Amino acid sequence: MANTLTNVIPQILAQGLVALREHAIMPRLVNRSYDLAPASHGQSVTIPIPSAVTANDVVPAAYPQTATNLAPTAATVTLSNWKEAAFTLSDAEVTRAMDGVVPMQVTEAVRALANAVDASIFATYEGIYGYAGTAGTTPFSSSLAVATEARRELERNLAPAQPRYVVLDPDAEANALALEAFHRADYVGQPNTYETGAIGMVMGARWYMDQAIPSHTAGTLANGLGTKVTLVTGALAAGASTIAVDHTTLTGTIVEGDVLEFAGHAGTYVVTNSTPVTASGNQATGITISPALRAAAADNETCTFAASHVVNLMFHRDAFALVCRPLEDTIQDGLGSIVMSEIDEVSGLALRLEVNRQHKQTRWAFDILWGAALIRPALAARILG
Repeated sequence: MANTLTNVIPQILAQGLVALREHAIMPRLVNRSYDLAPASHGQSVTIPIPSAVTANDVVPAAYPQTATNLAPTAATVTLSNWKEAAFTLSDAEVTRAMDGVVPMQVTEAVRALANAVDASIFATYEGIYGYAGTAGTTPFSSSLAVATEARRELERNLAPAQPRYVVLDPDAEANALALEAFHRADYVGQPNTYETGAIGMVMGARWYMDQAIPSHTAGTLANGLGTKVTLVTGALAAGASTIAVDHTTLTGTIVEGDVLEFAGHAGTYVVTNSTPVTASGNQATGITISPALRAAAADNETCTFAASHVVNLMFHRDAFALVCRPLEDTIQDGLGSIVMSEIDEVSGLALRLEVNRQHKQTRWAFDILWGAALIRPALAARILG
C-alpha cells in the first residue's frame, strides 16, 4: 500500500489546500510579503516600517542640500503558532480515496486549521485605535453612515487608498445586505449582490463576512451614573501618552484594547496597559494610550470610553502581517512516514501532510506554522457592533 499511498497523498493534499483557501478569509487580505524559506517553530521575522519623508524646497545654489533624517521602525512577527489537525482512515476509506473519493474528514481537519489562522490575526485587534459606530449596537441597521465614519478614521491616519477591506460578522453583514445602498446596482455598479450574497466593492473597499470576528470585553469602568464618561484629571499637552481620569464615584477597571475619545478634539485612542488599571478614590491614573494625544486636553474635559463591542473591521492590507512558512518535508529514516508540503497559490498558506501507519489504520495529519501581528494600527479602524 505504501507505493499507492505515495500516489494518493498529492491528491489529498491538494484537496486540503482547496479547503484551506475556502475557509481562510483574513490570510487572503493581509500583508503576506514575508513568506520565504522553510522555518521552525519560534523563529522571528523582522518587518521594516518606513518613516515619513518631508518634501523640501529646492535651492540650486545651497550646499549641502536638505534631507530628511529617516527613522524607520520595525515590527517582529514570531512564528509562535504550530497546529496540527489529525484523523485516521480505515483501509476501506483509503481505498476509496485512491479511487478519487476524497474523505469529508479532510475538509473538516483543514477547516480547523484555517479557523485557527483566521482567529490569530483577529486576536491582534487590541492595538487598533480608530473606531466608528456604537458599542453594543449592530451596525448598518438603517444606513451606511458608520462605514463613512470608519473610512474617515483611515483618511485621518493617512492610510493608502488601496487595497482596503471591510470584514463583518454575520449580523452586521445581514444588516448591510438589506440596505439599498449595498444591493442596488445603480448605487454600487454591480447587479449580482442578491444573486451571490456578496457585497463586493463599496466605498473603496472590498467587503467580506467572517464568522471568526472577535468581541472586545471592555473594562468595568463606571461613574455612578451607569456610563463610561469620565473627566480628564489635569491639563494634558499634545503628545502626552499617559493620562488620568476622574469622576464622581468612579469605580471599576480599564483594560488593554479599550477605546476612548476626548470631547475637545477629533480622533480616537486605545488603552495599551498590559495589566488592568483599577480606579481608586474616584480616580484612575497611569492609563497609557496610543497614539499620543493629537491635541491638548483641558482639565475636566470629557473623556468617553466605549463599552464592550464586536470588532468588525475596515483596514488597509498593510495594517496586519501574516507569516506562514513551509515546514520541512524531511522525516527521520525508518519511521515509516510519508511527508509532503505545498503552498496554496491563492491564500498563500503553507500546508504539510504527514501520513503513517498506526494499529492497522492510517493516520493523516495536516499541520501549519505561522505568526501574525498588527504592525501598522493606523491603517485599521473598528466598526463597533
